[in-house]
Amino acid sequence: MRVRSLFTTAVLGVALAVPAAAPQAVAAPAAAPAGCDATDADIYAPPPATVHGDPGDLLACRPAKLTNIPGDVPMQAWKVRYVSTDAKGARNVVTGTVAIPTAPWTGDGSRPTVAFNPGTLGSAERCAFSKQLAGEYVDMYEGGNLNLFLRAGHAVAATDGVGYLSGQVHTYMVGANAGHALLDIVRASRQIPGGSLTADGDVGISGYSEGGAAALWGAQLAASYAPELNLVGAAAGGVPGDLKVTAKQLNGSLFAGFLADALVGLHAAYPEMPFTELMNERGARAVEDVRSHCLFGTLAVFLGARVEDFSTGRLTLEQIYALRGPGGVTWGELVDRQRLGVGIGGPSSGARYEIGFPVFQYRGWFEEIIPHETEDATRQRYCAAGITTTWKNTYPAEHLTTDWAAARDVTDFLTDRFAGKPAEGDC
Repeated sequence: MRVRSLFTTAVLGVALAVPAAAPQAVAAPAAAPAGCDATDADIYAPPPATVHGDPGDLLACRPAKLTNIPGDVPMQAWKVRYVSTDAKGARNVVTGTVAIPTAPWTGDGSRPTVAFNPGTLGSAERCAFSKQLAGEYVDMYEGGNLNLFLRAGHAVAATDGVGYLSGQVHTYMVGANAGHALLDIVRASRQIPGGSLTADGDVGISGYSEGGAAALWGAQLAASYAPELNLVGAAAGGVPGDLKVTAKQLNGSLFAGFLADALVGLHAAYPEMPFTELMNERGARAVEDVRSHCLFGTLAVFLGARVEDFSTGRLTLEQIYALRGPGGVTWGELVDRQRLGVGIGGPSSGARYEIGFPVFQYRGWFEEIIPHETEDATRQRYCAAGITTTWKNTYPAEHLTTDWAAARDVTDFLTDRFAGKPAEGDC
């Protein structure tokens, strides 16, 4: 049972995310690549001291063979490197994968794109989804989900998320980072030399667990950050909508590795906040463990660990939340601001996050990692805000297998949106 439980954790997504800051202007545009002839080293190279370009600018690309997408779907595929925006509004560089079926698109209009964020893969450089899809490392589980999108004729733009360049660590589910990276890879996918995606193609968003939180952040940020994208729907499952509730359940559990990923990821995004100086010897070693392991290695190392064990003062989660950084902001305030579904509303509502398209949310009946109450509450907040929301919590599965059990429903939901069919919410 313990081994099975560990395997089911693959896609958690407990993270402590931070809202978007307004994008900053840059001095000069980035030059688009003349061709997709970058090396792997070029794709994952450390970012320059100053990142030039607009969000979504394609910086480099190279053809890729996605051996971890089963079914031999005929496609063109590339690894990409592109400009995005971090949680503080500064330009950053992100990597990912774009795949386009070679079969002609037979639907109305231009071929649509699914913007995809994977579930938890780990924080080390080698864990990047783009590397795993290409078979360079195998600790992933969503190749079959992408197969369904591609077989339906949809292009896929799958972000790695922020922090997989050489020398970096993944900013595990920092909300603005995740949402921006997800939207910007769609922009980048339309600039690939030899690609066929056009600016008028519809866009759907999909993700589960960590990816589910990223999907909702993409949905919430789209109107203000990428208004030119024609978003028609978003599907998000296994979502840790209240991060404090999720962290409390993870602490000391079989799945404490996800909490370790979150703490180190937050420090990577917000190095000015209290962190390194709090660590004892075990804490310093834990940071290196997070930086060097992917999914299952992280779970094994932190099995049953408690956050109190890693600081000199044996700080609890509540004590960590009370710690203040520059300007007096506390970790707890940063976490509370990231409760998904807060500040949302429909088009022209004046809400901070206006959402003008339907959303499909879901969880497994036997979910054992993300507390049911936070997943249910996220759906309720979307309903209360008047967002057309479809909800399904009857999959006879636990956390990981719900990702697979729902894959066909997710594909059908987005396919219907691309076809212009109205969604019927069940709020």
